[in-house]
Amino acid sequence: MRFDVYTPLLLSALLAAISPAIGRRVAPALAARVLTAAAVVTAAATCWSLFLLAATLVSDAPPVVAEARQEGHRLPEPVPEIIGIVAGVALAVLVVSVQGAVRADRRTRRALRRLCEGHPADTELIVAASPEPQAFAIPGRPGRILVTVGMLSALEPAERRVLLAHERAHLAHRHALLVTAATLAAAANPLLRPVRATVAFLVERWADEQAADAVGDRTTTARALARAALSAERARPACALSFTDRAVTRRIAALQTTPPPRLWPLAAAVLALGALPALGAADATGDLFGMLAGVLG
Repeated sequence: MRFDVYTPLLLSALLAAISPAIGRRVAPALAARVLTAAAVVTAAATCWSLFLLAATLVSDAPPVVAEARQEGHRLPEPVPEIIGIVAGVALAVLVVSVQGAVRADRRTRRALRRLCEGHPADTELIVAASPEPQAFAIPGRPGRILVTVGMLSALEPAERRVLLAHERAHLAHRHALLVTAATLAAAANPLLRPVRATVAFLVERWADEQAADAVGDRTTTARALARAALSAERARPACALSFTDRAVTRRIAALQTTPPPRLWPLAAAVLALGALPALGAADATGDLFGMLAGVLG
């Protein structure tokens, strides 16, 4: 347990360090999925490891100490007591952080649903009479696309088709779920914040590629994105996946090159990296339970 329990923290830092490179070299759809899966597993393993470290304080609890001494057992010390205390405090802070992220996501979704009130349930496209150029996908059942008059007037007809194809890709592939999962993973493990940022960028790149395929013209797609970005003034919440929110310059540059390949071996390596923290936490769990069984048995 002395080493295994710390592996999720170490591997979290490694996953965060390599995530931007994965985002550049692997096809967006594949990279977004594997990074999100790895982040969720790593975050869960990290929280469990903190719980295990805090649980080592059980051996110092007065009833346990008294019983062990009466039976002549020597109390093991898997980690220093201060580490157990710090782990307990950190776990409490992370629980509060995750709760805050969940509440923020719910507030955003409620606000977005209110924007759709008064429109028929089968209405996919909602045009808002606002001069501010904005367009974003609203996840839900059904998903909606909200576009302002200001955005439509800023684009040419072919560019409007790009915009709608982009937002439809967000809804069709449930990109909001990936972003939410990565956001909660980062709330549970702040070391994973770079992974969350990469996933948010990748779902936009994914939708860009889908839009380019739908209209059959990467140049028009890049031009639509550039024109929309120049027109838009401010970003929308992450839950509302906006056409112009994420690293527009990098996205335009990517559309001017060939799509990145599906590097399955690299993606498999990321998934394996995400599985290692879980294995380390599982091994540490067995060590801790064995220790407690020896003390309490």
